[in-house]
Amino acid sequence: MIVTTPFSGRQAPGLPRLPTPPSGWPIGSYDTYEEAQRAVDYLADNDFAVQDVTIVGVDLMLVERVIGRLSWGKVLGTGALSGAWFGLFVGLLLGMFASPEGMSYSPVLVGLIAGVFFGAVFAALSYASTRGRRDFSSSSQLVAGRYDVLCQPRNAEEGRNLLAKLAMGSAGAS
Repeated sequence: MIVTTPFSGRQAPGLPRLPTPPSGWPIGSYDTYEEAQRAVDYLADNDFAVQDVTIVGVDLMLVERVIGRLSWGKVLGTGALSGAWFGLFVGLLLGMFASPEGMSYSPVLVGLIAGVFFGAVFAALSYASTRGRRDFSSSSQLVAGRYDVLCQPRNAEEGRNLLAKLAMGSAGAS
């Protein structure tokens, strides 16, 4: 799978360099991305020219799911743990290359302690700067109300016919 952005160095052949609206004729519409992905996979399994296909999310929404409540203890603990991992990583790197006679463990210990301290301090500063306006943690996701499968006109009829077979096979299996 090639994932590109307008700013990345790699470019998939034949794709526009800047973001552009999708083109093609609708050959299927689905409630979930998983269903649209299954439809395109079905087309690929039936030797369809899937390079002519685009999945388009319509009616985009940013969904923020609340994971839990934040407290000073959680913030400091998470910050210290995150800092500990980074400090351990830096300490291990320094320990491997600091001494010519082999691994030195003092940089590892110093890195771990410094990481815990700075991780907790930076997490505390970040949390304090919100002044209680965001006392929860969450996860954000971009979702669509529906997913349309578009195809270039030269193969749209064949794609529509294949997806109709898929739909009839699914309806019969239910």
